[in-house]
Amino acid sequence: MAEEFTITYLDEPAWDVIGPGITQYNTERAGSDRAQWLCFVLRAPDGEVLGGVIGAVFYEWLHVDLMWLKEAQRGLGYGRRLMALAEEEGRKRGAKNAFLDTFDFQAPGFYEKLGYKVLCALPDFPPGHTRYYMSKAL
Repeated sequence: MAEEFTITYLDEPAWDVIGPGITQYNTERAGSDRAQWLCFVLRAPDGEVLGGVIGAVFYEWLHVDLMWLKEAQRGLGYGRRLMALAEEEGRKRGAKNAFLDTFDFQAPGFYEKLGYKVLCALPDFPPGHTRYYMSKAL
């Protein structure tokens, strides 16, 4: 008699179980992604965190995962400098391109000024707004 499989719902995602499975599958087909995280933080003289950028380089691409600045630091060149540092570090680690996503109420215009182009726009994500996926050659 054939064994019957079950599907169950988990309240907490099982990253530690499913993550290694997809990683192994991807590695078998595309090679190791050799992911390398990077992070640059903007701090005030007193040590307060005013913003920063977090990303990772894998498969020769820089993924800008998170970019944030406090309101008072916006428009002063810090965002441009943080992105330049992330892109420079990405290049050092072998990235030839970069990608990110942003909402219409965040910074698509900022990224366009840095040379990013819209690959895809998802309307009503969240409702009443648009989410943009962007990339650029490094």
